Amino acid sequence: MKSPTAAVEFAAIAAPRAVDEIETQIRDMVAQGRLKPGDRLPSERELAARLNVSRNTLREALRTLERAGILEMRKGATGGAYILHGSSDAIVDGLSNLYHLGAISPQQLTEARIWLSEIVVRVACERATEEDLKALDENIQAARRAIAEDRFDIRQKLHREFHLILARATRNPIIEGTMAGVMEVMGLFIERIGPSENAFTEPARDRLMKHLRKRDADAAVKEMTSYLKRLQTRYLDQWAEREKPGR
Repeated sequence: MKSPTAAVEFAAIAAPRAVDEIETQIRDMVAQGRLKPGDRLPSERELAARLNVSRNTLREALRTLERAGILEMRKGATGGAYILHGSSDAIVDGLSNLYHLGAISPQQLTEARIWLSEIVVRVACERATEEDLKALDENIQAARRAIAEDRFDIRQKLHREFHLILARATRNPIIEGTMAGVMEVMGLFIERIGPSENAFTEPARDRLMKHLRKRDADAAVKEMTSYLKRLQTRYLDQWAEREKPGR
């Protein structure tokens, strides 16, 4: 466990924009490497004194940084504010908030998934390891068991996780984080339109895996795009039916 960052120099804050200035100062320190993942900030009392702000103001700034995925607030004897390692939580939360606010339509959501998946599949064909392919195979088998048990909740979660495994195979945290956000919103969307029968996902998965193993990017992208467009039509039809007056 790292000791508090007593050697890091914090500057006193001007009151009118105190919360924003605290956030900016800590973000800058992380960007400059003066605060590193795993570092613990000074205690609340000490840090408030160094910044010349109230503890309530400091708490508000720390909560904002926690929501942004920069800090983790821990409780207990070794508690405090810790700098986090990279996380896609901020992307996921941001896209989820946009969806809840009605700023993302079903059409936009489903077409964004198609476009992003085209990139993911093409790069995964080049970079996926045997371990990645094994994880994809295991996901497919688990989804088949969920279908046999008539567990829509598990099935749709596993189907979304398949795309996350593919995204991790790109070895690019931006792509991975963006896909995580899109899949989170897809989960919210699917919950709203409800369950439906889908007999074409598993065969499409099998065909995709063959292309991935052959490293045939063009064929893999074609398979994924065809599958997702078919699914898009199904989802948008369900959404239109749900939104009919009187429903």
